[in-house]
Amino acid sequence: MRPDILNPLFAEVEALKGVGPALMKPLRKLGLERVVDLLFHLPATWIDRKAVEVLAEEDAGRVVTVVVTPVEYRASGSARAPFRVQAVDKAGNALSLVYFGRNSGWARKLFPLNEPRTVSGKIELYGQQLQMIHPDHVIAPGEAVDLPAREPVYRLSEGLANRRMGQLAEQAVARAPDLAEWIEPSLLARHQWPNWRDAITRAHADPADKVARERLAYDEVFANQLALMLVRASSRRRRGQPLLGDGRLRDMLRLPYAPTGAQRRTIAEIEGDLQQATPMVRLLQGDVGAGKTLVALMTLLTAVEAGAQGALLAPTEILARQHYETLSRQLAGMPVNVAILTGREKGRARESVLMGLADGSIHILIGTHAIFQQGVTYKRLGLAVIDEQHRFGVAQRMMLTAKAELPPHLLVMTATPIPRTLTLSHYGEMDVSRLDEMPPGRQPIETRVMNDERLDEVVDALGRHMAGGGQAYWVCPLVEESELSDQAAAEDRAATLKARFGDKVGLVHGRMKGPEKDAVMAAFQRGDHAVLVATTVIEVGVDVPNATLMIIEGADRFGLAQLHQLRGRVGRGEGRSVCLLLRGRALSETARARLALMRETNDGFRIAEEDLKLRGAGEILGTRQSGDAELRLADAEQLAALIDTATDDARLLVDRDGGLEAERGQAARTALYLFERDAAVGLLRSG
Repeated sequence: MRPDILNPLFAEVEALKGVGPALMKPLRKLGLERVVDLLFHLPATWIDRKAVEVLAEEDAGRVVTVVVTPVEYRASGSARAPFRVQAVDKAGNALSLVYFGRNSGWARKLFPLNEPRTVSGKIELYGQQLQMIHPDHVIAPGEAVDLPAREPVYRLSEGLANRRMGQLAEQAVARAPDLAEWIEPSLLARHQWPNWRDAITRAHADPADKVARERLAYDEVFANQLALMLVRASSRRRRGQPLLGDGRLRDMLRLPYAPTGAQRRTIAEIEGDLQQATPMVRLLQGDVGAGKTLVALMTLLTAVEAGAQGALLAPTEILARQHYETLSRQLAGMPVNVAILTGREKGRARESVLMGLADGSIHILIGTHAIFQQGVTYKRLGLAVIDEQHRFGVAQRMMLTAKAELPPHLLVMTATPIPRTLTLSHYGEMDVSRLDEMPPGRQPIETRVMNDERLDEVVDALGRHMAGGGQAYWVCPLVEESELSDQAAAEDRAATLKARFGDKVGLVHGRMKGPEKDAVMAAFQRGDHAVLVATTVIEVGVDVPNATLMIIEGADRFGLAQLHQLRGRVGRGEGRSVCLLLRGRALSETARARLALMRETNDGFRIAEEDLKLRGAGEILGTRQSGDAELRLADAEQLAALIDTATDDARLLVDRDGGLEAERGQAARTALYLFERDAAVGLLRSG
């Protein structure tokens, strides 16, 4: 149960004064539905207002507050031209107050001639004259001039003014209770951090207050690390089934090449885990093409040797079918029965799989999340392998592990290299293995950046590539607003390429039905299509060794991790591979930095570290979609700076300070509820 002291913060935003249906719309867009969401929606930046009595040219570019007297109105005949109120300060210096829009009546009402007004806004130099466009504040004599020297500026959405957001934040802060201290006293003293309530008050009042913001970031990281530690302790207390393989099936495998040192090391770590009664919970990170599938296969065979069943869970149907084909090919002629189960298996085929699982005649099941739905029962599920971890939340992991009488061993794989700090903060309950070597024969991919004005040259080069027997991917730009527009972009590009290359062009996008999508992918794998035009649905896992050219249109709109994933679709065969990044004309600094890094390196781990600096943690991991809690107060820099201290402090609390039962532990329990990591409290009770 959430402590009563926090209830005022978990009330709906409608409980605040002045919040009705009209205001709820923009608040919802920002994800601000409860008081606590407003409380944690800290100002993004601030405005410093300089109070002056006399205007000067050196104030151009600054926000100033000054008393001026309007002396003349200047309206132009054109509807587009601005309306100007000419005014002077007390020394007679001129200031032009500029209003755009057709209604000059509003500006005349605000500024009656010869009546002084206090104005505040940004001063600009227009030719030789100082001007202020749409002043932020206009105050008549006798009204209180209550303008703070530093004004917080919040992230807003349409229909929500900064001033209104500030008033809502003020109400949220007023509801914040005094909470008992959960930070270890010597740590608190060393950093000279204020208490929690003072920190949240100061962070809203003065966005430049680094100490207050650091304290809040620490609280969030600490609650996160404590929760992961409790989850880990709970899973360590659970008893699973030890799986001791005898090697007979693994010895029968005919591998095309010797495993890399990293693969051998990882397989040994996993084998050691499987032999324990405590269920394995291991994260396997490997760059695109580092050979995770071989590690998964060896792990599944170890489980089968030990008399258990293994399940491999893939995020998409395309990937599930690819895994099924790969494993069926590798296990051909061996006494191992592999089956597939996705949403598409119906009728007899589905019944036959369900019976085989229940009677134990199916040893390895591959599929999408259909494999842990109701009605799917295993005779003895001993191992679950999850591919592309960031697509599955903790809740789905728990549903899968609930399918066994005893908790199965869990191996989670991701081809998105994860920076060290994020591994600690998102997967702290897991042991981690890294595949940091490439198998022999993997070619480095040459990456070039080109302006999209040279599109015709790119299409010509594509023609030459096809004429030489090569295959290519053409990925269409990510369009923020809707999946539909991604689809439209892909359909348009496919139509223009078909006009030139005919039936050699295939098209896949996210709104196609499974069988339709698979038919196109199969035609591309067979070589019937030489070009596959796609939205980002091909990002994960598709394997066509003959495809050695990747063209990414609108590359400046993608994140680094996603560009790296897409680039990894080529370079899987013998031939030299090229990735062309087509960029738009106007590039932001971030986009420029991303594209330069892509050209410079093929190292996914380095790319992940840089991506973390350029973006938020949640975006890299895809947690914005997966429903796992993300960090709202700590940015990437703070996370990197604070995570080791927070992890040590959480360990100290659990090991030395009596866990959640002692005085500091009770305060920490409140922190877990405040930062919504309270699932860990439940585990503690049930564990």
